[in-house]
Amino acid sequence: MTPVSALLILVALILYILGQLFLKHAMEDDLGSARFKKNFAVGLSTMTVSFFITLGLLQHFELSYLYPFQGLSVVIISLLAAAILREKLTPRLFIGAALISAGVVLVSLS
Repeated sequence: MTPVSALLILVALILYILGQLFLKHAMEDDLGSARFKKNFAVGLSTMTVSFFITLGLLQHFELSYLYPFQGLSVVIISLLAAAILREKLTPRLFIGAALISAGVVLVSLS
């Protein structure tokens, strides 16, 4: 993996995570409000850019290699949801996050 590829994987992951957070904020507002429209548009835009970056990466990497990195989004979103959205983290979630992280490390080493 080249540094550019690693950077693109990271950018796609970050954009996907930001999209999820913005869409969650949008769903907490009234559907007609300006805040809903802004958060929804930003969330949809960032997820769209992430999608197209991922499509470009699929030209160079196997899906079985790229997909575990998407698993990291579960870990990061859970942590950010607790920090930003004040959602509750459980011990089961921590165990699952650790297993996902271990899986990503194993796949990236192959």
